Amino acid sequence: MIKQTKYIRQPIVSVLGHVDHGKTSFLDYIRGSSVADRESGAITQHIGATEIPIDVIYKVCGELLKQQNVSLPGLLFIDTPGHQAFTTLRTRGGSLADLAVLIVDINEGFKPQTYESINILKQYKTPFIIAVNKIDKISGWKKSNELLSKRIASQRTNVKTIFKDKIFELIGILYENKFQAELYYKIQDFRKNIAIIPISSKTGEGIPELLMTLVGLAQKFLEEKLHNEIGPAKGSVLEVKEEVGLGTTIDSIIYSGILRCNDKIVIGTKEDPIIAKIKALLKPKPLDEIRDPRERFDNVKEVHAASGIKILSPDLDKVIPGAPIRVVQDNIDEIIQEIKNQTKIDLELDEQGIVIKADTIGSLEALIKESRDKNIQIRKADIGNVSKRDVVESNATLDQLNKVIFAFNVKILPEAKEELLNSDLKVFHEDVIYTIMENYDEWIEKKKSEIELKRRKDYIHPGMIRILPEYIFRVNNPAIVGIRVLAGRIKNEMKLINDEGRYTGRIKGIQSENQSVNEAIQGEEVAISIDGVTVGRQIKKDDILYTDIPEKDAKKLKEMNILNIDEEDILNKIFKIKRKNEKFWGM
Repeated sequence: MIKQTKYIRQPIVSVLGHVDHGKTSFLDYIRGSSVADRESGAITQHIGATEIPIDVIYKVCGELLKQQNVSLPGLLFIDTPGHQAFTTLRTRGGSLADLAVLIVDINEGFKPQTYESINILKQYKTPFIIAVNKIDKISGWKKSNELLSKRIASQRTNVKTIFKDKIFELIGILYENKFQAELYYKIQDFRKNIAIIPISSKTGEGIPELLMTLVGLAQKFLEEKLHNEIGPAKGSVLEVKEEVGLGTTIDSIIYSGILRCNDKIVIGTKEDPIIAKIKALLKPKPLDEIRDPRERFDNVKEVHAASGIKILSPDLDKVIPGAPIRVVQDNIDEIIQEIKNQTKIDLELDEQGIVIKADTIGSLEALIKESRDKNIQIRKADIGNVSKRDVVESNATLDQLNKVIFAFNVKILPEAKEELLNSDLKVFHEDVIYTIMENYDEWIEKKKSEIELKRRKDYIHPGMIRILPEYIFRVNNPAIVGIRVLAGRIKNEMKLINDEGRYTGRIKGIQSENQSVNEAIQGEEVAISIDGVTVGRQIKKDDILYTDIPEKDAKKLKEMNILNIDEEDILNKIFKIKRKNEKFWGM
């Protein structure tokens, strides 16, 4: 049995941000700053992660950390695609990332994946800092190795103005998203304010200050959390991959304990957890050798947290990204139950609603939360590609607004595509959750308008008009008069009644500015021709007339809740008028 002792592990730092805002170039700069010397402290490339030892951080930071006594062994950056890695790297109810860096292009500002990243960080309550990248692209920016306050002061007046305006804009957006933020050197309490650190991944400006801030935050606020037991490993699956010559492998982050070759592990799947024996632990060569195509991986005997590793084992096909990994010894039943609990999505499904498909447990949870926040009903939520069955099930719903599939970062299978050809189903197929929700909002408004328009065509709607006394053009055969639509709408062929419920003719035609139109709505003044009446007998100047709604239409309109306030008011008046002659009309 392994003796249980503790050591401080390196914090896991996830890098998030919009595409092309500089996530990879930020890490590339750090990696490139120390690899060339092949020194013992050189940065190590893991699976989906980059390990920056503390001596490398000391070297990059220089004077900033010279007098600091740092107990951390370094930082482990997760550098698979931003938000996807963050939601995949998960534990029950939260992310395994200890800290996060949100990269924002200073010239482009917040973009869809930036907003998505903010929402995910908020959901998982993960401490983060903001790296405002590409300051070198501000027109006229002068590079300097001074600290930020002096670098700003050394810029020309117009450059300072541009810089401050852009930072102020970012602070405003963050405030709208319920975050207090400020340039890092102005912050008194890092628990209450998000640190903004301007950087350039191209020139390296600000990166020493960023690393200093990350180390300082981890050292001050996370040290207790980072005490790690030397015991059986715990980890999380980042990606499931097919490797030529190896078969199905899993790229994983080990965040606690030690993982050894030949260990027996339990891993989560969509169904019951699987038990597997590790055949090999594969680690990429150090970065200065990783371009050598002859030998891609080192076969290692063990790996300590926190670290990234590729695991080779039989029967990994059903493993899902985001699933937990546990080394099992003599507590297999307990571990299996723990894994089941962690892969279970806490969700009460609705009888009617949309279908959600996502690539990982974390991204599925994020989509569910976004949907619930918008009061969207969900009838099915699952991990995996969109299948024919998903399309058939979604298409079976009666509500047109629920004929929807959210497909995040998954494939639409060929049979599903074929089924979609004969369907009016709407699929939102994106690799950005924010974009799915934004496109859905736009679609739902249009769809509601279409449905309302169709419903309006199906039923005679309430309308109330006044005959304008100064515009009597013909008294009969047909009567032609000017009217104002006081509320609701009128259409050709609608019958009219007065406030006693008596028939006052049928609208034969509507003209607006000498053009024939099919309808007129509230506030419009038009001329109408009315069959079957004579002005001065059945209708008079200044009369208020109402559309004559059939009883079945009136009842349906009352139930359907598609009228605006004014239309509802007219409908209620029509009910009262009709009940003067027929007591139970519309009941």
